Amino acid sequence: MNVSINIKWPLIILLMLPFTLAIGCLIQIKHFAPEPLILKKDEIFTLPSGTNYAGLEKLLRRQHLAKKTCWLPWLIKLEPKLAEVKAGTYRLQPGMTVRDLLNLLVSGKEAQFSIQFIEGERLKEWLTVLSRAPYMKHDLHDVTPQTLGVKLGDPADSILEGEFYPDTYLYTATTSDSAILKRARQRMKLMLLKIWEGRAEGLPYETPQELLIMASIVEKETAIKEERARVASVFINRLRAGMKLQTDPTVIYGISEDYHNSITRRDLMTPTPYNTYIINGLPPTPIAMPGQASLKAAAHPEESEYLYFVADGRGGHVFSTNLASHNQAVRKYRQGHDIRGNNE
Repeated sequence: MNVSINIKWPLIILLMLPFTLAIGCLIQIKHFAPEPLILKKDEIFTLPSGTNYAGLEKLLRRQHLAKKTCWLPWLIKLEPKLAEVKAGTYRLQPGMTVRDLLNLLVSGKEAQFSIQFIEGERLKEWLTVLSRAPYMKHDLHDVTPQTLGVKLGDPADSILEGEFYPDTYLYTATTSDSAILKRARQRMKLMLLKIWEGRAEGLPYETPQELLIMASIVEKETAIKEERARVASVFINRLRAGMKLQTDPTVIYGISEDYHNSITRRDLMTPTPYNTYIINGLPPTPIAMPGQASLKAAAHPEESEYLYFVADGRGGHVFSTNLASHNQAVRKYRQGHDIRGNNE
């Protein structure tokens, strides 16, 4: 009797061993799923196209994102829906668990990045910002403002300055820089059309493009929101009177690389298509990317008789209706400038 019992116990233990191991594995898998990822800060994780769960396990192990990654294939076998991961670039955050990661990869909600285009900047500056944007498909290599039009499907002689709306744009790692510019261009087209249709009556513009050009000049002349409509009124009044606009930012745009932080009398006398001290009317294209406030100012200028303005030395401007008053304001500005310069 005792011999029979002694023989049965090893057999029972042997029979129960697979079941015990299965229970142990199930417990390990269940503990693995809610385990936090090894993250101290946000991290970008890219899952290449065609990666299966075995490849995902290798990525997690190589990038030291999770412990005991050997349980990942078993977790996915236990919960097959977690195997339906989508390739892409994702943002992982501290506190996320392995299950959170898998659910994120299954959802396909890729990381969003942002790029900011600032009003008043030129197209060449925006192209530099685009070229440095991380996690973006760069298909505008070596493109210049002069060659961008062809890349975007425009005629070879197209100058696209001013045609893109300044704002912050979100993108994923699958977005190209040309796609961002197309989006910004469409935004500007819609904004300009809306403002053009609601513009004040009697303005000396024949096309929306001329309003856009005026808005770019206003954008470069003042950063003070309350001044924009008044600055626009000066240029509108000068156009109506047949006077040259005589605005320095257009001169600077025309001489471009030859400008060295201060405008000279020689610059004012240098003939370019943009030198409004020489040409009549508006320059041929915008000189920067205007924002909404400058577009509205160009479409709804203040009603005034001002023909001149000069910096007041405090960030704003002094406006004048006649040359004598303007010259006096210029002398006052120069005197104040000289005093500050001598004290520095």
